Amino acid sequence: MNENLFLSSSCLIERTLKSVGDQWSILILRDAHSGIRRFDELRKSLGIAPSMLTKRLAMLTEAGLLEKKRYSERPPRDEYVLTEAGCDFLPVLFMIGAWGRKHRGGGQIVRFFDAQTGTEINAVAIDETTGCPIGSREIRVVLPE
Repeated sequence: MNENLFLSSSCLIERTLKSVGDQWSILILRDAHSGIRRFDELRKSLGIAPSMLTKRLAMLTEAGLLEKKRYSERPPRDEYVLTEAGCDFLPVLFMIGAWGRKHRGGGQIVRFFDAQTGTEINAVAIDETTGCPIGSREIRVVLPE
């Protein structure tokens, strides 16, 4: 991974957006979480141009969110497996979806359910220390010196 590319800013949001900050990258991660990992499957699911998909997969691999693994030698074929960092992005996807449901909802929408309990997932962001919802209070930003 090119550390300078992803560590050049003191703002974690900016650094994160450098590695996943476009629609295609986020949708690739969404599909990888649902088990779609092969190039042709991703291309079909997303309706994305092959050249664009190739670029985004390379970027997500370089950023450490996906790992390229060979599943066939003849012909050579790879799949893209979530890394620990990629797996840790799932709650972010749920929060984007929760925001979209509230502010861009309407019509038919994809819904997510817990596989074990069968209950629909209603994502909320909370502060781990206080247990308070993050959007329910004012925040103070402290910049590095």
